[in-house]
Amino acid sequence: MARIAFVVIPPFADWEPALLAAGARDDFRDQVSWWSPGGRPVPSIGGMTIQVDGAVEDFSPEKADALVLIGSSTWMTPQSPDLTPLLRRAVEAGLVVAGICGATLALARAGLLEGRAHTSNDLEFLQKHAPGYQGAAHYRDVPQAVRDGRIITASGAAPTTFATEVLGALHPDAGQAMVDFRAFFAREHQPP
Repeated sequence: MARIAFVVIPPFADWEPALLAAGARDDFRDQVSWWSPGGRPVPSIGGMTIQVDGAVEDFSPEKADALVLIGSSTWMTPQSPDLTPLLRRAVEAGLVVAGICGATLALARAGLLEGRAHTSNDLEFLQKHAPGYQGAAHYRDVPQAVRDGRIITASGAAPTTFATEVLGALHPDAGQAMVDFRAFFAREHQPP
């Protein structure tokens, strides 16, 4: 059993954590917690509001095995929270650290993508919104999530492979289960 801490900021992309959170809880019996700036409820792009378990300011790496940041248009603005110290502590503690869509900007700003294979919405997105980003040589222009060690990134269009990469990193002995999980959700993308 693993512990996954999701960080959401308003308005979060509600489709991005759904498969990962549900698969973690239902298929792997993992614990899932939700964190936000100030511990405030967070509205989603789709109009639902979630109650969180705590304030991200109070989060510490010993509370989880994975720290997963979910996309939001706010990551592209000056109102974006600076999670650099937290992200660096999480990496140093050996947590799986993952970001999808706009949340990849937080990883880029923290310098976590330098020297590691990664992806995002596209390379220009990272260059435009993450001043100081130095990872272009390791950027992968692929539609699936990318895992390099314990760092995982994905575009907002890749919630299925994002889920499988995070779960695969947390459950390395679940090889066939992960193959089956990914294949099941990929079926809709097969030609008729």
